[in-house]
Amino acid sequence: MSIVSNSLKRIKPSPTLAVTQKARELRAAGKDVIALGAGEPDFDTPNNIKEAAIKAIKTGDTKYTAVDGTPTLKKAIVDKFKRENQLSYEVDQISVGAGGKQIIYNAMMATINLGDEVVIPAPYWVSYPDIVLLAGGNPVIVECSKKENFKISPEKLLKAITEKTKWLILNSPSNPTGSCYTESEIRALANILKEKKKDYILSDDIYEHIIYEDFKFFTIAQIKDLKERTLTMNGVSKSYAMTGWRIGYAAGSKEIIKAMAKIQSQSTTNPSSISQAAAVEALNGTQDFISERSKYFQQRRDFIVSELNSIKGVSCLKPEGAFYVFPCCLDLLGKKDIKGKKLNSDEDFVQSLLENQGVAVVHGSAFGLKGFFRISYATSMENLKKAIIKIKNFCESLS
Repeated sequence: MSIVSNSLKRIKPSPTLAVTQKARELRAAGKDVIALGAGEPDFDTPNNIKEAAIKAIKTGDTKYTAVDGTPTLKKAIVDKFKRENQLSYEVDQISVGAGGKQIIYNAMMATINLGDEVVIPAPYWVSYPDIVLLAGGNPVIVECSKKENFKISPEKLLKAITEKTKWLILNSPSNPTGSCYTESEIRALANILKEKKKDYILSDDIYEHIIYEDFKFFTIAQIKDLKERTLTMNGVSKSYAMTGWRIGYAAGSKEIIKAMAKIQSQSTTNPSSISQAAAVEALNGTQDFISERSKYFQQRRDFIVSELNSIKGVSCLKPEGAFYVFPCCLDLLGKKDIKGKKLNSDEDFVQSLLENQGVAVVHGSAFGLKGFFRISYATSMENLKKAIIKIKNFCESLS
């Protein structure tokens, strides 16, 4: 009889973390590996944010805090939502967790009953379905094709909603595709949700500030009739290059926020006091570097999209945000690599790419859509130039 719980048996380890770990192991073994799997900015945390953390350490701000965030950080988050999204919240409508993942986990654990359904457009961030499964819910995956720019339509949303639906998860800009919902697209989805009058929306806005050209970010809580039914999740990891600091946050109804705090009180308790002090500076301090860094990301995006589309058998849309591309490799499946191994799936494709060329990417089926793979271009242009040569060589070697 296994000691492992049945709920744990329903889920799988994070594929993106597994790819990153595999790349680390190969490097440790002396292999030359270019890792394009991790969703982590290659920029350093800005100095003003580091200094705020150092000050917190020196002044003894190293004790337990309130379970779901210090009043100072919650106030900074309230101000952020007001300043950037024209959304008004009270401090007791804010939750702070040890990263965005914990915020989503807390929300699902605090609200889902056995058999509740959560509508998740695919491609999706790898952890959404597994968190739902851990909470006892059923993920309802809605496949969104390349022709649809990987975005759910009102018609598909309406078809997916049932009497058991508890949540819809929206992620814009998207991981893994970088696709962004326009204001008009969000309003069209909102019209469906208004009719249903009971479903909640989790809006994952973690890539809010990484957008390109003239795209205008809009979040569904800005629609007045849906604000009370929306939990808006964000964090400092991507925009401020603070992945290791582990601070995510959310705004929503007092009932949901209180329930999430109860879950957190029996797991991690408060996030790091030092990281919270740094996050206050991140949100209240200068924001000038965000647009500058986005320019670098845009240059990398333009390069990688152009180069991928020059490879026979590969096609790639140009995303409006985040730092990922999601190229299609369907035309290359069924071919054999230089060792004679037949590539029957996108997972075979990325494994062979890693083994034969030392480039680590993530297979599309991990995100709910077969025949694709995800590249993170949150790395140097030098690395991208080396990687694209290897990817081209790999694809051209298939027979």
